[in-house]
Amino acid sequence: MVGGFEVGAVPFNPDGWGPPESSTATTTLPINAPFAPFSRSEKIGRIADWTRNFPSTAANPSNRPSSGKLGANSDAPFDFSLDPDAFPLANADGDSSFRLVDAKPPPRPKFGPKWRFNQHRTQLPQRRDEEVEARRREAEKERARRDRLYNLNRSNQNQPRREAAVFKSSVDIQPEWNMLDQIPFSTFSKLSFSVPEPEDLLMCGGLEYYDRSFDRLTPKNERRLERFKNRNFFKVTTTDDPVIRRLANEDKATVFATDTILATLMCAPRSVYSWDIVIQRVGNKLFFDKRDGSQLDLLSVHETSQEPLPEAKDDINSAYSLSVEAAYINQNFSQQVLVRDGNKLTFDEPNPFANEGDEVASVAYRYRRWKLDDDMYLVARCEVQSVVEINKQRSFLTLNALNEFDPKYSGVDWRQKLETQRGAVLATELKNNANKLAKWTAQALLASADTMKLGYVSRVHPRDHFNHVVLAVVGYKPKDFAAQINLNTSNMWGIIKSIVDLCMKLNEGKYVLVKDPSKPQVRIYEVPPDAFENDYVEEPLPEEEQVQPPAEDAEGGEANGVANDVDDKELEAQT
Repeated sequence: MVGGFEVGAVPFNPDGWGPPESSTATTTLPINAPFAPFSRSEKIGRIADWTRNFPSTAANPSNRPSSGKLGANSDAPFDFSLDPDAFPLANADGDSSFRLVDAKPPPRPKFGPKWRFNQHRTQLPQRRDEEVEARRREAEKERARRDRLYNLNRSNQNQPRREAAVFKSSVDIQPEWNMLDQIPFSTFSKLSFSVPEPEDLLMCGGLEYYDRSFDRLTPKNERRLERFKNRNFFKVTTTDDPVIRRLANEDKATVFATDTILATLMCAPRSVYSWDIVIQRVGNKLFFDKRDGSQLDLLSVHETSQEPLPEAKDDINSAYSLSVEAAYINQNFSQQVLVRDGNKLTFDEPNPFANEGDEVASVAYRYRRWKLDDDMYLVARCEVQSVVEINKQRSFLTLNALNEFDPKYSGVDWRQKLETQRGAVLATELKNNANKLAKWTAQALLASADTMKLGYVSRVHPRDHFNHVVLAVVGYKPKDFAAQINLNTSNMWGIIKSIVDLCMKLNEGKYVLVKDPSKPQVRIYEVPPDAFENDYVEEPLPEEEQVQPPAEDAEGGEANGVANDVDDKELEAQT
């Protein structure tokens, strides 16, 4: 049992503060009690540290402090072994119970994610299972692949860029042509003009009804793309249109064009490939035309893509071959998705370009007039390809098809992504074919179509450009889709108004508007009156160097030669 602790008598000093001056005062306090002097400015941390753990001296005698050497122990000032009279129980074994208080602040932690999260993990064994090893190997492969691509690009830096190598002018600029103006695309982005609602002057042709079963198509139940060799497709320019000639003679408008030409001008800032439009100023009237065999009759593929296409003209994946294939696919797709039961919706006049007895593709021409100014009107021929009747309400449709030729160029496999990630597929197409989709949207807006149907058509095999399958068909509202792709209607009409105002200041004659093949700008040239006529033909390439359309011998020139055949029929009819 531990003995009691007696404090002893404390003397009282009636004369002042502190102990009495008399040395005869008796005290029972220890004589040799340790005293550590300190000043009031010093900070006192802890009076006693009850949390420190020290090894037991009983378990390990070697840890017992040596009382004979005062400096050998850190607690030597509290060594009571020198006062055995006051503390007879104090001995060397009790020194370990008295410790100095360490007022030094603890070491600051090394703040940081690595120390904070890994400070307790060093004691755990590192687990490297098969999954971790597999991920590491995949990361190394991906890093090696990026390094190879980087080195490949660096090795090709001295080669000519894609723009200079692939992009060529759509028309050969002759030395006798006089360049009048040069307009950069940066000026087009600032233009804005609002037009009132158009009025329909005339509707011609006939429409077949849309087969709504195609809306349920998926890549798992794809349909083979059929070929319509007997149906005639017409791509007639403005001045060869008999209806536009009649409207011009009746002074219905001042400016005349087609929806294809207007859409090309409206979406000019998005274009990369070269194109050209012939402008004829006759009296106070203005006609926008396209040349025979113009690039406007074809559809560009991967025009705005960063991935270069093969440069060889005879390659099935070259820019020209793909544009011919896309035009061929669009013609057949627009006829396959119809209910071909003979039931047609007819309009005021039949197709103005078809001869009697010809089998004509389903198309309706809407001749519409817009008011550009108090004394200036624009008439354009707009096309719709089909009609659907829902709840006894008739809706006009435009039909277009996007085509997949090789997934390695786009990086997205339609057969795997269309059903689960259709938005990703559309986003990729918007990146690679921004100009083509914008032109289709502009044409649907010009024709006031209620819905634009986009078909997803892919090759049966990436190296087979003759056979295709329809994977899916999706419908969009033209105005909603225009907002989605950032196509501003006011800006579109601002571009048209500025070009019309510029051309109306020109003298009577013939001009050509050419998109520069390597720069974002257009140029206006004054050309001779007989330019682009039958005896003055400007072709980008000779006939023997041109790639034939993707069809067998029986349908060899169907996709590319329809426009020329139509023009020949028009000339024969006029003579």
